[in-house]
Amino acid sequence: MRKGIVAAVLSIGLAVAVTGCGGDQRGGLVVGGTPPPRPYAGPLDLPYEEHADDGDGDAEDSGAAGRAVECDGEIRGGAAGDAWSRRDGGSTPEEGLDAYFDIYQPDLPGQGYRIERREGDRVLFSYDVEGRTKVAVVVAKDQPRRPGWGPETSAFCDLSEFPASYTEARGDEIWTDRDGSRVPTTEVISFPGAEHCDWQSAHVLSLGPKGRMYVRDPRGIFSSDLLTAAYDADVRMPADARDTGYHYHDWRLWLTPDRSTAYVRTSAGVEAWPAARSLFGCR
Repeated sequence: MRKGIVAAVLSIGLAVAVTGCGGDQRGGLVVGGTPPPRPYAGPLDLPYEEHADDGDGDAEDSGAAGRAVECDGEIRGGAAGDAWSRRDGGSTPEEGLDAYFDIYQPDLPGQGYRIERREGDRVLFSYDVEGRTKVAVVVAKDQPRRPGWGPETSAFCDLSEFPASYTEARGDEIWTDRDGSRVPTTEVISFPGAEHCDWQSAHVLSLGPKGRMYVRDPRGIFSSDLLTAAYDADVRMPADARDTGYHYHDWRLWLTPDRSTAYVRTSAGVEAWPAARSLFGCR
């Protein structure tokens, strides 16, 4: 497992439609069944350590939850329990897990968690995919400034490691590689423009950990000073362009060495998506 806490942040609209989590959609939050084949065997009272440099860290710094989660790539999010009032804490571990969703409102599956470990006044809940933990939440009872049961540490994996049925229902556009494996969102992800800014006719492609953005803008809603060039729906593939192997449905991504434009081959031809001059978003 690559160890690192990376905040899942894209300013234009990575947080797309949210379904299956939060509020009255949390029926079946905790389910029965046996623990995973290899339950986490370490201590549950390991603390989460904050980092000054935008939250990056490793599994050892992200508390018991960070050690319990089993990511194929980087850990995409982690947190320590905040203070709360007595009315916010739960009377049972299950209510403590529910408090995690109420307090943090994480964009995560809102059902299907199981009790993986109990240890004194702490309980580890896990959301597993094919026997591997992709979300881990340790809830604790009556900790300082945290009365009742509630979240102490939490950690989760990249969206690409969650079931396709879950990400597709949310509207996430998870790309795949040459072998058909889902690609981490830190490498490539696309999403439609935000509806509340009337940008839904556009599409954004983000590549790499620094999030360089390319824009499909058939209606020309973005100003020329925002993009390095104009979007073109019908171009000839440059001779020096190379197939990255990344594809999403019938979109196949090609790039030239300078990466100034993303060339997307579709069933209808080749489109040129210009790069954005900088990260951007709407309010």
